[in-house]
Amino acid sequence: MANQTRLRHCTSKPRVLVVSDISNEPDDAESLVRFLLYGNEFDIQGLVACTSCWMRNNVHPQDMHKIIDAYADVVGNLNAHVHPENQFPTASYLHSIVKSGPAMYGRQALQPNFHLSEGSQLLIDRVDASYDALWVLCWGGTNVLAQALQHIQNTRPKEETAKFCSKLRVYAISDQDDTSHWIRITFPDIFYICSIHAWKEYPMAAWTGISGDLFGPLDDGAPDKTKITKEWLKEHIQVGSYGSVYPDYSFIMEGDTPTFLYLIQNGLGSREHPHWGSWGGRYGLVDLGGSTRHYADVKDEVVGVNSKKAFSSQATVWRWRDAYQDDFAARMQWTLNDDRSKANHAPVVVVNGSTAGPEHLYLEVEAGSEITLDAKRSYDPDGDELSFRWFQYKEPTRTQSEIHWHFVPDLKLEIADGIESSGAMVQVQVPPAELCAVNILTGEALDKGQTLHLILEVKDSGIPSMRTYKRIVLQVTNKTGLGASGKVYETVTEAIENKSG
Repeated sequence: MANQTRLRHCTSKPRVLVVSDISNEPDDAESLVRFLLYGNEFDIQGLVACTSCWMRNNVHPQDMHKIIDAYADVVGNLNAHVHPENQFPTASYLHSIVKSGPAMYGRQALQPNFHLSEGSQLLIDRVDASYDALWVLCWGGTNVLAQALQHIQNTRPKEETAKFCSKLRVYAISDQDDTSHWIRITFPDIFYICSIHAWKEYPMAAWTGISGDLFGPLDDGAPDKTKITKEWLKEHIQVGSYGSVYPDYSFIMEGDTPTFLYLIQNGLGSREHPHWGSWGGRYGLVDLGGSTRHYADVKDEVVGVNSKKAFSSQATVWRWRDAYQDDFAARMQWTLNDDRSKANHAPVVVVNGSTAGPEHLYLEVEAGSEITLDAKRSYDPDGDELSFRWFQYKEPTRTQSEIHWHFVPDLKLEIADGIESSGAMVQVQVPPAELCAVNILTGEALDKGQTLHLILEVKDSGIPSMRTYKRIVLQVTNKTGLGASGKVYETVTEAIENKSG
């Protein structure tokens, strides 16, 4: 049986408040069931029932309570499967933070002298209670947040309003009422992740990569549907007393889930860096000039199950589908009993003496140099065999690029742990300066070049398998000023054409 103190754990938790139009359709209930299974990795600050364009005049907090009641029956089992320092919240606490937002659509809640809803008051209280950021996950409309912001704007000095906004982190599942755009226009400094498209054109949004191919074509059949079908969910998720409150989907499965997959502390993502990518997708700043902190869809290039390359925003989510569905199924097994020998637990990953937690490993590396990355201290708490997969994640480098064109040079990887190779050690050849540390317009050598991202995925042999990651962020340096071309170009197009030629 796994030693509980050797289970994967995190030293800090993001403060999270969920706003959901639960009961509009089954997918919000599905997402809440999954969300609570990751409650040991979050500091849950509130669960607020709201309206949306799909359900304009009613809120249903009672349906949150029903799921928490089911959670109450299994939380003891869940706590046996996680690190002692990362225990799950009690059901009584969760019941106490369920609140209601305005039972009306969108900006109707912003009418003069309209009373502040209990959900909006809770949001204000939770922001004020800490210096740390509050992640507001919007699964429906955003008038709970809008009402809170309007109240703050009307009752506090400008400096205090700015301070309040600086502590907000919003991840919204597109715009589902008429307050979201108002929020981004009125409070542009709020960190705000949201797909942008014409009204209700949701198939265009990145978050539909979670399971949008259940409802219509997605990336020419590139995603594998196997683990999102009703048959798979019945066998792996709708098990036991807690699984019984996970409903069948009507349209797609768990459309709101990417908001918290983004925050799961498995070593892949970094919540303050949306362009890095995670199970919850990848997003980039709309304006690099600083006029807004709105992050919107970007694209990943992924080879699908059909062996074809897909290049889409949805691919930033579905590329991880096997991993997040297996992880969900494994955690659902935790609800069945408190015997750790009868369930799987995630690997713990250490690279070059890094922490064993979700923090990334940052290294400054000279252009053209070679480094060794060693993950041999990684382990599986259940004693399962581990497989190691190293891969370069090029898209984050492209998204952050201001100086370099969208050409991202390859990191050359070579397994370096001998004949009895497990893949736990790899040698990395950093590209030469002319490929990653030269200004493409002026031809001048740069002291600091591109930031390259290398991902280690460690997968265990348990059933269902679980994965943990370590992101190695390589900041290329060029201390000796190599690679200068002396060629000056007037336009980026000219530079690219000469590069390709």
